[in-house]
Amino acid sequence: MKAGVRSLLITAPCGSGKTVLTAWMLKSAMYKGLASWFIVHRRELIKQSIRTFGEVGVPHGVIANNFMEDRRHPIQIGSIQTLARRYQRFKEPSLIIWDECHHTAAGSWAKIYAAFPNAFHVGLTATPERLDGRGLGKWFREIIHGPSVRWLIENKFLSPYKLYAPSSVNVSKMHMQMGDFKKSELNQAVDKPTITGDAIKHYEKLAHGKRAVVFCVSIEHSKHVVSQFQAAGIPSAHVDGETPTEERDEAIEKFKKGEIKVLSNVDLFGEGFDAPSIEVAILLRPTASLGLFIQQTGRALRTCAGKTQAIILDHSGNTIRHGLPDEERDWSLERHEGGRKKAEDSESVKICPKCFAAQFPGRTSCAFCGCVFEIKARQVEHVDGNLEEVNLDAMRRIKKSEQGKCETLEDLVQLGIKRKYRFPHRWAHFLWQARQRRKVFA
Repeated sequence: MKAGVRSLLITAPCGSGKTVLTAWMLKSAMYKGLASWFIVHRRELIKQSIRTFGEVGVPHGVIANNFMEDRRHPIQIGSIQTLARRYQRFKEPSLIIWDECHHTAAGSWAKIYAAFPNAFHVGLTATPERLDGRGLGKWFREIIHGPSVRWLIENKFLSPYKLYAPSSVNVSKMHMQMGDFKKSELNQAVDKPTITGDAIKHYEKLAHGKRAVVFCVSIEHSKHVVSQFQAAGIPSAHVDGETPTEERDEAIEKFKKGEIKVLSNVDLFGEGFDAPSIEVAILLRPTASLGLFIQQTGRALRTCAGKTQAIILDHSGNTIRHGLPDEERDWSLERHEGGRKKAEDSESVKICPKCFAAQFPGRTSCAFCGCVFEIKARQVEHVDGNLEEVNLDAMRRIKKSEQGKCETLEDLVQLGIKRKYRFPHRWAHFLWQARQRRKVFA
């Protein structure tokens, strides 16, 4: 900012403390006599921000429906929907911080952004990319990388996790809509009692009694899932954006208290939902969006008293499609390649059929037990199956070993291409530069 950059994006994982960072920045601006806004897009995020700001002693007003306005405060927490209609009532801000800023290209977001060209704009997100592939460079000039998921886990800021994954759900015949699989086709494919890896059976086997959030394709699908959990004697509830506010708040509070063990949702808890008590993430929605996958798995990684680890039950094949939640990501403000990937090109994890160990693709045999992989066509039908634990430590050792064998920048580029990274050249340059810095330091 001192160098003249007025729009910058901070990328940091779910649970890394972006709201606390925001409170500190706004409080600093307030001491300088500057007006500032924190813009969010969900009612739950407004309530969480109010709670966090209160804990760190940041006085503020709220611009949102069903909240009383107090324009005296230089700091305002604003709902994007309400702020787009009322922003002219308030003092022009010198600093605007955008939560989940990958939405900035949307109409109401862009309207507010364009209205204050002289303000400093700071975007926050764990996943700086959009479904349509449009880069965020139009709105933010620089990207600042926060700590990685792996570093946060190793330093006990996030929970370690176990991930169980079945064979990939075949989506080769599904059409794309707005950058993701078409919901009507997804719903038809997954809303079946015979979907791979019965969710209730594996919850009872691997996470019985733990608080779990379920991510579903549609309202109908979510309600069916909840009815099956309830029939099994597991206290459960469904919520979505159309659920009455009081009913939704009550269900969330009961879940946080442990009175409800399973909370199923549709497009509600994927971003910013802060409930550290979540111990399990159950993925029942296949998605072509890496960002959505990371946001959903991140819900279970927050730390909480008495919580030793998170459990991720992926019944959707998203892990095979996108890789591990703590895998290195090469985020950029540039446009990323959009469009549909072939199924064989989208895999970034291979699970051994004999020992169930997960590893990167490209091998003809298992790196752990030597099992020779059988090459066969994928089955379209959905059948009951077992979730298999991904050997995370073994995967990381193999990954580091493969990178260590790369002697040149071009070797790293080829490894990135082999691993199906979206930007293999940028990833390779990042590692190569880090390696050179270590040599200089040594």
